[in-house]
Amino acid sequence: MIIFGVMFIYIIICIIMYTRTEHLTGYEVKMGSLTVNNVYRGIALREETLYEAIDAGFVYYFVPEGTHVACGDLVYAVDSSSNLAEIMNETAEESMLTNSDYNSLKLKIMNYRSGFDETAFSTVYDFKYDLQSEVAKLNNQALLHAMNAMNETAGISKCYADRAGAVVFSGDGFEETTPREITLDSYDEEKYIKNQYLAADRFGKNDNVYKLVTSENWEIVIPVDTERVPELEEAKYVKVKFMKDQYQTSGKVTVYGSDAEQGVTFVGLSFTTSMINYITDRFIDIELVLEENTGLKIPNSAIAQRNFFLIEEDYIVLHSDNKTQGVMRQTFTEDNELTTEFVKTPIYNVDEEKGIYYVDESVLKVGDVLYKPDSADTCTVSKQASLIGVFNINKGYADFKQIKVLYDNEEYSIVESNTSYGLRAYDHIALDASTVVADQFVTEKGLSGKENDE
Repeated sequence: MIIFGVMFIYIIICIIMYTRTEHLTGYEVKMGSLTVNNVYRGIALREETLYEAIDAGFVYYFVPEGTHVACGDLVYAVDSSSNLAEIMNETAEESMLTNSDYNSLKLKIMNYRSGFDETAFSTVYDFKYDLQSEVAKLNNQALLHAMNAMNETAGISKCYADRAGAVVFSGDGFEETTPREITLDSYDEEKYIKNQYLAADRFGKNDNVYKLVTSENWEIVIPVDTERVPELEEAKYVKVKFMKDQYQTSGKVTVYGSDAEQGVTFVGLSFTTSMINYITDRFIDIELVLEENTGLKIPNSAIAQRNFFLIEEDYIVLHSDNKTQGVMRQTFTEDNELTTEFVKTPIYNVDEEKGIYYVDESVLKVGDVLYKPDSADTCTVSKQASLIGVFNINKGYADFKQIKVLYDNEEYSIVESNTSYGLRAYDHIALDASTVVADQFVTEKGLSGKENDE
């Protein structure tokens, strides 16, 4: 009964120790890549000129929005006598939509449905104005023929383009904004106001009536984390994907001002094509298609920092077995006679340029005197430095391995592979470095002390 009682108590103690021990979880190192959020919402800036109405009255447009006009083309007419309204009512009954007209309307509806976002209800109004513009375009020809048959003195004023460009029937106050004037407040869409110029609406004299974009050169300004700016500057040109239609092209990188408090820098991406595709959009979602960051992928929780003694290369010696590295340390015999001893010193890193070895703190201590081989020169152990690394558990104990972090995000890091004292693919490391004590055995119950001769 005593024996069974002792065994029972021993089992209870083991169970309690097991439940209270912080268990070690391993992680297998593999090649991988980082998922970096490269999607930005930018502000499009173009060479835009607003034009005022030449007279007060009802305005009728004769070109579709987003189309190019040549210098001297008719853009709109101002009806101050309501004559055009009567003509439109007369011609509306005679107008018939062709299959091409139906297909044009159908295409606009399909494009709107594919990109509809319930959280951005303002796009409904953009869609409405787009359809109104398309319908007005279908009636333009009949109206234009009827207007040409009327006298020029019938209260109708025609307006012609004074230069070539693409026509837009809206204004928002960004027409004269330069990239260096962009701030974080510019991206607040709750404060953004877009004035849509609708056909057949009444305009006062000198009211803005349309806008002309006169160049294919345009720019998108995005707010980027300041720490990412050097990467973009070095690239000079970046491939950009437009989220609206998945179109890809390259943009030239220009760095403008920054907001130090928010840690962002405003970066411009310049383009020379495709401006017409997004001519009515001020805010544009784009993705920067950068080179994928690949390498050995490890969780950030596995990364630890350890201190090491710095020993000059000249003081590192090779044991008589020609395999083990170490140092010759000064010591004293029992008779207090000065002598030396060989101390095995595992090497964790080597700075080849400076000829410095990183030696484990556990085998030496501050003040130890080391001898240089075949010389009377000595040095005293004192200098220290730290290394970033992980705990490799391939051999059943926590063996610190230095790493060189190439890229990182909030959860993972990409580290250099196949380094002299680093990691290899399929190595096993401790998932949480905070649960590990250096040079200790890894057991199923957690970690236990590693034997000294290891």
